[in-house]
Amino acid sequence: MTEIAKRRLGTDGPWVSPIGVGFMSFRTGASAEDETAARAVVDAALDAGVSFFDTADVYGPEHSEILLGRALKGRRNNATIATKFGNPLDRATNPDPQINGRPEYVRSAIEASLRRLDVDHVDLYYLHRVDPTVAIEETVGALKELVEAGKVRHIGLSEAGPNTIRRANAVHPIAAIQSEWSLFSRDIETSTVPVARELGIALVPYSPLGRAWLTGTVRSRADVKQQLAAHPRFAQENFARNRALADEVAAVATELNARPAQVALAWVLARGTDVVPIPGTRHPDYVCENAGARTVELSEDQANRLAKLADQVAGHRSLRPENIGTEAPTQAPSE
Repeated sequence: MTEIAKRRLGTDGPWVSPIGVGFMSFRTGASAEDETAARAVVDAALDAGVSFFDTADVYGPEHSEILLGRALKGRRNNATIATKFGNPLDRATNPDPQINGRPEYVRSAIEASLRRLDVDHVDLYYLHRVDPTVAIEETVGALKELVEAGKVRHIGLSEAGPNTIRRANAVHPIAAIQSEWSLFSRDIETSTVPVARELGIALVPYSPLGRAWLTGTVRSRADVKQQLAAHPRFAQENFARNRALADEVAAVATELNARPAQVALAWVLARGTDVVPIPGTRHPDYVCENAGARTVELSEDQANRLAKLADQVAGHRSLRPENIGTEAPTQAPSE
């Protein structure tokens, strides 16, 4: 395993590799073939000094947690595991995406995740999206109980609004905020980032490669993965414009003799030592490529050129904008 400088999640959270691995791609099944692929990714990551793994109960649902747990069997102490809850998993009776931050659901969700991961605790447990019907103090209060019980080491929030972050942190220290952040998505810089830094909370960017736009591999709409086909930034009317912007990232990569993904990740890493991006992949080679971003250094001119891209991107960054930057109610509505 390669030894690398680490970054800390929050003021008293775990020290983790500066780049993690998102496990959302492992959601199509838990077959022997999937298990082999997951183990190959974990092997490549640990060998490259990448020890921070991010999953969620809703990925699959359940398949991602199961596969990560199997891949880490016997190596639990070498990894920092983050998972998420908040989306009920009964797709038969609940086909539309829902959010549940009620304390009783928090308690049942962690037990299920621990079983799937086959561990006795998770290092970081996120509320995946803020429940607009539950006061954040109730949800974080239940999470605090899980910390006290030893089932969760640290607490995180994903795509929470600034006031909700403050209120949550007043109940129990929040170690990390997970939000989309990349050369193509910078809206959190004027909302989430200032609050997180004021409170000493780390930032964990998901989709730091713009859902593959910033890898240089998307040349036509035929290259877009099925699960992304409906995303606004891959829509026919937005495609040519966004590809041209991605080509500018590739041009900088050529100047540096690097890969486009490495340039995109290097830019995110340079936002601060409290930033830990979690690019996702099913391919060991990409894990190693992404890890190489740690040694890529952008010139001031290159960084400035790249910084202008986000203002030109066409299409919203999310399929469900209503769940982005959500502020929890100060009091849950009476039933």
